[in-house]
Amino acid sequence: MRLATTALALIAATSPALAEEVNLYSYRQPELLAPLTDAFTEATGIDVNVAFLDKGMVERLQAEGDRSPADLVFTVDISRLSAVVNAGLTQAVESDVLNENVPEQYRDPEGHWFGLTTRARIVYASKDRVDPSEVASYEDLADPKWEGRICTRSGTHTYMLALTAAMIHHHGEEYTKTWLEGVKSNLVRKPEGNDRAQVKAIWAGQCDISLGNTYYMGQMLEDAEQTEWANSVRLLFPVFENGGTHVNISGVAMTKAAPNKENAIKLMEYLTSPAAQELYAEANHEYPIAPGSTPTELVNSWGTFTADEVNLMDLAALRDDALRLTQEVDFDG
Repeated sequence: MRLATTALALIAATSPALAEEVNLYSYRQPELLAPLTDAFTEATGIDVNVAFLDKGMVERLQAEGDRSPADLVFTVDISRLSAVVNAGLTQAVESDVLNENVPEQYRDPEGHWFGLTTRARIVYASKDRVDPSEVASYEDLADPKWEGRICTRSGTHTYMLALTAAMIHHHGEEYTKTWLEGVKSNLVRKPEGNDRAQVKAIWAGQCDISLGNTYYMGQMLEDAEQTEWANSVRLLFPVFENGGTHVNISGVAMTKAAPNKENAIKLMEYLTSPAAQELYAEANHEYPIAPGSTPTELVNSWGTFTADEVNLMDLAALRDDALRLTQEVDFDG
């Protein structure tokens, strides 16, 4: 596998497509994809060129236009995935294999993107100061009983906006605005840092609960400095009062310009296979979604949950509303 840390500068945009390669623009670092791409190359003989972009994927693809070398885009959040789709930079893919491997709520109804793995946005709770029965729903986080006990990252971060969009989906804007105000009033400090910083704050006794993605537990347990933080909390899986636990995805889409379309479809079908999803989920402490696939023993140890069944494209459509409401209540202020 040939890796690039910027866009695929090693591939001239005007060069003819090579039959035995496929080019991937990724919001996730190439080394995290290496177990998958290496296995795919070994099985098929098709080289996978991965370009890591930390931002600006839409702008890059727009600038490259029809000469883009990228066949596929790989993102780690539905809002980023939908942004590429909504910009008209992808094409629909018809594949019985993809439809069999990816449950309906984790793929675009029009076939423009397909999920690979999920992560739940859950509550990290102090083992010493929070009884597990205290956290049942996301709605409950606005209850005054949590005043001065909650830490969170910025409300305008994409992970938080996805959760707020889900609240709009379930309850509407008026309820969600009141909910945001309630959660804000329960914060012990202004939103700051990432999800792991909130767990550190729980460990330090600054707050009792925080919102975070499940995979951060696995990442903290792999870091000697952060293991103590991780061991101070347990994962709790709240639900919406008329739904399930909020999840987000990593996903893949084919670009409109894809010069290696057949190879790209082969890679998409491989990435969504149960074996590949389990391999990728293991590397990133996420949940595979293909029927018959199972999480790792560590991920399973965190507990089971029922995922909310809303199609994630519906939530992506509510992102702007979620941002507007978050700003109206000055959540980060």
